[in-house]
Amino acid sequence: MSEPILIATIMRPDGVTGVQTHFRAFSSYLADHGHSTRLITPFNLQQWQVYPVFAVRKLIDLFNGSLSVWWYRYWHAMFLKIALQRAVTNDKSCVIYAQCPLSADAALRARWSDMQRVVMVVHFNISQAEEWVEKGKISVGSPLFESIRLFESAVLPNLDGLVFVSEFMRLELIKRIPAIEKVPFQVIPNFLRDPGLAQDSTTTARDLICIGTLEPRKNQHYAIEIVAAAKSINRTLTLTIVGDGPCRSELELLCQQLGVSDQIKFTGFVKNGSTLLSQHRACFHVAQIENLPLTLIEALAYGKPIFAPAVGGIPEVFSDEVEGKVIPLNDAKAAAQLIVAWLDSDNVMKEAGIAARERYLSSFEETVIARKLLDFLRN
Repeated sequence: MSEPILIATIMRPDGVTGVQTHFRAFSSYLADHGHSTRLITPFNLQQWQVYPVFAVRKLIDLFNGSLSVWWYRYWHAMFLKIALQRAVTNDKSCVIYAQCPLSADAALRARWSDMQRVVMVVHFNISQAEEWVEKGKISVGSPLFESIRLFESAVLPNLDGLVFVSEFMRLELIKRIPAIEKVPFQVIPNFLRDPGLAQDSTTTARDLICIGTLEPRKNQHYAIEIVAAAKSINRTLTLTIVGDGPCRSELELLCQQLGVSDQIKFTGFVKNGSTLLSQHRACFHVAQIENLPLTLIEALAYGKPIFAPAVGGIPEVFSDEVEGKVIPLNDAKAAAQLIVAWLDSDNVMKEAGIAARERYLSSFEETVIARKLLDFLRN
């Protein structure tokens, strides 16, 4: 019997983040193919143990963002370690597939045998410290910011393996933590179960859809500026913004100021928001930095062309002029002109859609990529 794979995360089992989508997709693949697997989270413990402690953070968050982050990290890691200690008691040999540095550290502390291997997937952008900065909770150079980066530098070199979802992030992380070069690794992108090719709905579709949390890093204000720039050259673009977050009110205000409120629809949070891709002609993404955005892979799966900047790992998702078009991040008018030219060419859009679907099937489809991940974890 093959050794079990324990997927360790400090996050809730249910949720819409790319991390949660990743571990649920892999867990489903393992279960469907008869492999022993368990998802281990802090929420495996009794509710009376964890929920009162987690609830305190909501109060702390009202007056001290930095303390709120520390509280979140400390207690989620603590409870995960306890849950992992219980999970590995009867498994002398297993693989613990950690979803973040905190989960990896909890796994290293919980294991009791060298045959219990800990492998971590790098989902974060540069560092988890930067991600908390982007959320406005801590500041660059603050004591907590520096401690998170030091923590990652101490934990990652001690792992039995690393999975990078993009070559971009592998190179970036090696620059910051050279010691990880000795850790066995493989670059394995995010993947999705095939949703099936959506029916052509171009006659009733809106133009563009942008999916993601409404926060500064996702840069949705630039998407709105591009819609306004298109209007200035007498081309009306329709845009659906899917997601919620701290920037929503200012984004809605910007729509009013630029006179495009009637062209832009805010849906708020939508469960399984990717299903809305079938109602749009193309996927629009304007984030300033990304590791390997799952939204773009979802667009490929639905056979939708992509408009996005060449930042982070995005060039590893699609090729310019093939599955989509690379747009500049510093010139809304130029970006608008590129997008309009593509949208107004039915042949270009059709060919890009076909190429998008083919790229998904060859590079991001579940049965192709999940098998590679399983092989790496086993071997």
